[in-house]
Amino acid sequence: MRHGKKVNHLSRKTAHRKAMLSNMACSLIEHKRINTTVAKAKALKQFVEPLVTKAKSDTTHNRRLTFAQLRSKEAVTELFREVATKVGDRPGGYTRIIKLGNRLGDNADMAMIELVDYNDIYTTGTESKKTTRRSRRSKSKDTQPAAQENKEASNEEE
Repeated sequence: MRHGKKVNHLSRKTAHRKAMLSNMACSLIEHKRINTTVAKAKALKQFVEPLVTKAKSDTTHNRRLTFAQLRSKEAVTELFREVATKVGDRPGGYTRIIKLGNRLGDNADMAMIELVDYNDIYTTGTESKKTTRRSRRSKSKDTQPAAQENKEASNEEE
């Protein structure tokens, strides 16, 4: 039985897996989105999200903990300066996985993993449109002048 064994080993030894996830996390932080297989994207999501949560509170201890995982000064600096300020109010769910289809060579399931707040397509549309569910009042106000114009037009015809 495999109770409590949540780690996807990705057919790699421990050192190789940790190095691969660290490199992929650095690339994700630097480029804001990367293409990879679905299994690696899911493993990367579990690896990156706690680091982003640590980056929200900028302390020396949290910087050292994230550096121990990422092993890249540039990635840690960008994570704490740019990414953490952008996701400061978000309670979690910093990454999004979008499935892309199958790879031509070996038919592997491919996916794009991205940082949620850096996608311009989804973020710009939601900020500009703020609607409420109370739309009847505005429609009834708009229809009253049109109704008055129709009455006036009918009175002129008579």
